[in-house]
Amino acid sequence: MSVDVKALGKVGVLYGGRSSEREVSIMSGTGVLKALQSRGVDAHAFDPGTQSLAELEAAKFDRVFIALHGRGGEDGTIQGVLETLRVPYTGSGVQASAIAIDKLAAKRIWLQEGIPTPRYRVLASGDRAELNAAVDELGLPLITKPPHEGSTIGIAKVAGYSEMASAYALAAKYDSVVLAEQFIAGRELTCAVLGEGRNAEALPLIEIRAPGANYDYHNKYFSDETQYLCPAPVDAGLAAQIRELCVRAYGVLGARGWGRVDVMLSNRDEPFLLELNTSPGMTGHSLVPMAARAVGMSYEDLVLRILQDAALDDGGRA
Repeated sequence: MSVDVKALGKVGVLYGGRSSEREVSIMSGTGVLKALQSRGVDAHAFDPGTQSLAELEAAKFDRVFIALHGRGGEDGTIQGVLETLRVPYTGSGVQASAIAIDKLAAKRIWLQEGIPTPRYRVLASGDRAELNAAVDELGLPLITKPPHEGSTIGIAKVAGYSEMASAYALAAKYDSVVLAEQFIAGRELTCAVLGEGRNAEALPLIEIRAPGANYDYHNKYFSDETQYLCPAPVDAGLAAQIRELCVRAYGVLGARGWGRVDVMLSNRDEPFLLELNTSPGMTGHSLVPMAARAVGMSYEDLVLRILQDAALDDGGRA
């Protein structure tokens, strides 16, 4: 991949932050920083969790790579700051970031657009009647999760009525409401998307096979037992349909730059979209770099491609 690195100017790599995903963000950002520097880019680390916005302005970055995950980095907050400073950044803009991190908002839009996603209920109080009603409607097992968290933080699989209270309490530690979601038995897939609008393209699907079918925080970032099959062993026609569906789901939320759509493929081969990550992981176990490798794109080339697409919501570029 031929890139004029001098034209990229002074680049900030935003990582760390204050969210519950800080640890993962530091791993992602460290990888991105090393990749850019290895290609001769004038790249510098910046941690909004320990450095001020005044320092960010004073750094005079020409563009930034956002390697922040979760609140404060993936929810439109830092994007709004960069819009104000007129510093082009990677990934989705303010509105798309804010919508995508809110799983409830994203699901409502997807359902309106005819995009399949698991049935759900919003749990606001956690009283027994509300919890029992969710089980009655969604069946067992079901999934509970905080709508604004990622990296499987606060998620529980509920097998019985008696488990609902503790599952609710776990998710409520992280959010003001809790999302109860229909459990889809089947295969866990993910689809990376690069670009914007008509130029958006889906990379090959990845199937995730975690120990005990439990793709939790440990198995996601630290375990070597989790298996990743890329391209996923899915019928070619069905895989193409899923990739097309993911690009459409990405587009209706207004995403740009890059992202990753998580999908459950039911035992009847029906896809159900779970969420869109607008600042996916870039660690050694991360999925977007894995999908890029399947089409001959190295980690370094992937980072450069994403960085080249840095922009502002009004289309302004560095």
